[in-house]
Amino acid sequence: MNANKVAALTGLSIRALHHYDALGLLSPARGENGYRDYSEEDLDSLQQILFFKECGFPLGQIQSLMSGPAFDRADAFELQRKYLLHERTRIDAMLATLDRSLKAMKGEITMTQEEKFAGFDFSSNPYEGEARKLYGDTAVDNYNEKLTSLGEMGLSAMGESMNGLFRELAALRKEAPDSPAAQEAMHKLYLFLNANFGHQYSFEAFAGLGQLYVADERFTKNIDQFGEGLSAFLAKAMSAYANKKK
Repeated sequence: MNANKVAALTGLSIRALHHYDALGLLSPARGENGYRDYSEEDLDSLQQILFFKECGFPLGQIQSLMSGPAFDRADAFELQRKYLLHERTRIDAMLATLDRSLKAMKGEITMTQEEKFAGFDFSSNPYEGEARKLYGDTAVDNYNEKLTSLGEMGLSAMGESMNGLFRELAALRKEAPDSPAAQEAMHKLYLFLNANFGHQYSFEAFAGLGQLYVADERFTKNIDQFGEGLSAFLAKAMSAYANKKK
């Protein structure tokens, strides 16, 4: 199928398809005439890409996920399904509150203060659920206890130290992930995490944390504020460090 037909089928622009090709995200074979020729497999990959986009993943992260050796289409579909179901539940709750608020404004119903804020929830840590699945309840509870014991000044000091460390790491992100400089920095990061977060990371867990930096958009966004591509660099460098230490 040529690019024009794919664009008509998906609603994407030709320019977007060319951009995906330039990124190495979706690179179809070229026909004898030099034009892109999208196979059935290419269209399956494109469907996966678009599901990831609907879940809020940036293109760079999608490319990293789909090109990784552990990528599995069925697992990706399951992840995307869970995300979209969660979003549907959240949006339904917000819409219900909005509709009731409109009726209350018109005097048709009355709402309690609690009902006005149904669907809003900023109290939970969005990372904690994933952390508990990855590292277990004990590790997360120890981490929370560690942070509580630091107090406000201690937390501020640790935050500054961590920000400083990530600025140093950002300056190295153009280096080869397995270079001596990068690996020395990974050793420093490994020691910092084990000294400050109430949990002793195994080398395997350290590498897993690096993969989470690119697999979870929230981590990617926070880390890449120190330098574009830092999360992807850390994922590779942390994996190289762990493999050398095993």
